[in-house]
Amino acid sequence: MENTLIVLLGPTSVGKTDISITIARHFNCEIISADSRQFYREMIIGTAVPSEEQLAEIKHHFIRFISAEDYYSASLFERDVLKILPGLFKKNNLVLMTGGSAMYIDAVCSGIDDIPDVDPSVREKYTAKYQEEGISGLRLALKILDPDHYDKVDLKNPKRIIRALEICETTGRPYSSFLTKQKLERDFRIIKTGLERPREELYKRINERVDDMISSSLEKEAESLHELKHLNALNSVGYRELFDFFEGKISRDKAIELIKRNTRRYAKRQLTWWGKDKEIKWFGAEKADEIIKYIETAIRYS
Repeated sequence: MENTLIVLLGPTSVGKTDISITIARHFNCEIISADSRQFYREMIIGTAVPSEEQLAEIKHHFIRFISAEDYYSASLFERDVLKILPGLFKKNNLVLMTGGSAMYIDAVCSGIDDIPDVDPSVREKYTAKYQEEGISGLRLALKILDPDHYDKVDLKNPKRIIRALEICETTGRPYSSFLTKQKLERDFRIIKTGLERPREELYKRINERVDDMISSSLEKEAESLHELKHLNALNSVGYRELFDFFEGKISRDKAIELIKRNTRRYAKRQLTWWGKDKEIKWFGAEKADEIIKYIETAIRYS
C-alpha cells in the first residue's frame, strides 16, 4: 500500500475530535494535530484539546508540545511534520492529520513559501505598536510597506498584519514578493476529507462549547495567562476577550458574547478558505462510516 496521509478538516466545533478517534481506531493509525492553538501547553480549556482518555487511546503528535512563549509558524510545522512522517509510515502506511488551521494543513499538503525567520525584536516592535495604536496603526504601516499585500490580507487580523510587517522590515522586501504559491509534490498520497454541519447547527454547537469552557474554568486559565497577553499565541479567541474583561474594558457577559461571536466568525473564515479547495470530499459530521468507506475506496482504486 502506498504511504497515505488522510486529512480530516472542518470548522471549529464541527466534531473533528470524536470522528478522528473513530477513524484512527479503525485504521490503527496515529494522529497529527493541525490545530495551531493546541500546540501550546499552557492553553488547554480554551483550545478544546482532546481528553486524556482520547490521548491515551490514540497516539497524537503536536499536542501541547511547545510553550506559548515559543515562536512557531506554518513553515516550521511543515518542516516538523515532514520530518516525522517517514517514521510513522514505517509503522503504518496510513497517518491521519486533523485540525482546523487551514494554513498549517496547506503547508503540509502543498508546501509553503520559503519565508525567512525574523528578529524577535522586530516582532516585539510591531506588537507594541498594535498595543499602543491599535489595528489602524498596523494597517497604515502595511499600506506604506506593502500595498499589494494590504489589498489581500484580512485587515481585521492583527496577527497576519504583524507577520507581514516583520517580514518587510527584516528583509527589506515586500512580504507579497515571497508569496509565489507554487504547489510542491509530496512523496506520499493525500486524501482530503471535510466535516460540515448546517450553519445554524454549527453556530449552536459553538455557543454551547463556549458555555462549557466557561463552566470548566476558562476564566481561571485565562487569568493565569494574562501577563502573557502580548504573545501571538494569546491573541486568540477566548483569551483576548477575557483579557479585556479583566482590564475593565468590557463586562463579563459582554466578553462571553464576544467569544461566541468571534468564534462563529472564525468558523465562517475557515469555510471560505476551504471553499476554494476542490480536492476536499465533504461529509456530514456524523458520517464516520461513510468517511471510512470513502478512504478505503480511495486507497483501493487510486
